[in-house]
Amino acid sequence: MMQQLPSSRSCYVCGRENPVSLRMTFFLQDNGEVTSEVVVPEEYAGYPGMVHGGNIVAMMDEAAGRAATADDPNRFAVTSQLTVKYRQPVPTNQRLKITGRLLKKRGKVSQAYGEIRNQDGELLAEAEALFVEIGEDFTQGTDPALMGWKVYDDD
Repeated sequence: MMQQLPSSRSCYVCGRENPVSLRMTFFLQDNGEVTSEVVVPEEYAGYPGMVHGGNIVAMMDEAAGRAATADDPNRFAVTSQLTVKYRQPVPTNQRLKITGRLLKKRGKVSQAYGEIRNQDGELLAEAEALFVEIGEDFTQGTDPALMGWKVYDDD
C-alpha cells in the first residue's frame, strides 16, 4: 500500500499553483522508497527530445529529499550536497519513474539517493545527496496546510 505525500503550491517540481511546475506527485511505498511517475514535456528539454540536466537534477533532488523526511512529511530539510551521474539521455514525452531512498540518518543530517528510470527499467540518471533538517523556527506556530503543503486530490 502506498501513501500519497504532500505537495506544495509553489514548488517547481510538485507545485500545484506554479504554472511552470512539473506537478509531480510523490508516494511513500511500504518498503520506505518514495516514487513518482512523470512525462516531462518538450518545454523542459535541453536538446530536442532530451530533458534538460537541471530538470533531471531537480526531480532526483526532490525524490531523495522526500525519502530523507518520509518518516514525517511535515518535517523539512534542505540539500547541502548533491552528486549526480548522468547515465543516458532522459527522454521528453515518455513515462519516467523517479525513486528516492534513504541511505542513512544521523541526527538532523540524512544521506539519500535518487534515480530516474525509463519505461523499460533502464537507469538513466542517479544522484546521492546530503540533507540538513530546517530548524523548528521555520515552521513553529504555522500550519503546513496553510502554507500550501498538503495532499492535493487533483491527480
